[in-house]
Amino acid sequence: MKLAYIGLGALGAPIAMNLLRAGHELAVTDLDRSAADELVAAGARWADDPADAAAGVDAAFTCLPSTRAIEAVVTGERGLIAGLGEGAVWIDNSTNDHDLIVDLAARLAERGVRTIEAPVTGGVHLAKTGGVTVILGGDAALVEEHMPLFRLIGNRQFHVGDVGQASKIKAITNMLAFIHLVADGEAMMLAKQAGIDLGTAWQVIQASSGNSFVHETEGQVILSGSYMIDFTFDLALKDLGFNLAMGEEYGVPLELATAVRDQYLRAKERYGGDAQSPEIVRLLEDACGTDLRAPGFPERIEA
Repeated sequence: MKLAYIGLGALGAPIAMNLLRAGHELAVTDLDRSAADELVAAGARWADDPADAAAGVDAAFTCLPSTRAIEAVVTGERGLIAGLGEGAVWIDNSTNDHDLIVDLAARLAERGVRTIEAPVTGGVHLAKTGGVTVILGGDAALVEEHMPLFRLIGNRQFHVGDVGQASKIKAITNMLAFIHLVADGEAMMLAKQAGIDLGTAWQVIQASSGNSFVHETEGQVILSGSYMIDFTFDLALKDLGFNLAMGEEYGVPLELATAVRDQYLRAKERYGGDAQSPEIVRLLEDACGTDLRAPGFPERIEA
């Protein structure tokens, strides 16, 4: 197929590379020209803006960090709405606001462009190998028609309903991840202060009923001291904002999510919005006057 990919950040770049390596023709663009260097070297075409990238393609993917960026890329003067032709498809890998994607899909539909939302979950390390989970929202027949693309992106795909539904469940999964992260930090600090070797504690938790995906991944980069997962406080706060808005909309008290959001706000004030999401445990490290470190854990999680 002839494809475009807009947004070559930590998730977008490896997803785009998987599409390119599968033999699809690919045009790419990003605010940071250097983010496309590896893709261009592998055969992708650099485009100066989203409209240029989307001209004549079958489908244009986006993976963008904020609702403001998504709206600008889709509806701007040189956005997708100006470049995509009738019959083309917009596929959004971003973690998006459900109301926004429904609105943008309706605006594109007026021009004969269809929409599939396809947020991914699992982390950057799995995106590099096509091992993420892809959550799909949109017309069932359209989703099935494009399933070969989604199988290149991830190893599991779930169609959850119309456009807007995938954004909702993606926000919910991220909410759980942030809660698990704070809980994991508390568990490991409790183990350390109780005199238990942290390397052993990590292994015991992994083998226990208290285990989680977050413990197995982000727990390791906490113990190494790198905290590096290519996901920032600002992104976490964006997603938690989606969760709390959903809670208000549907009448669900989100006490844990609210408490975690408040912790991230305090941590952002202290460490900055560009701090890595697992650095939330630094609040606990500072409060206890010690760190969570153990030898033998990686700086980054590899698939």
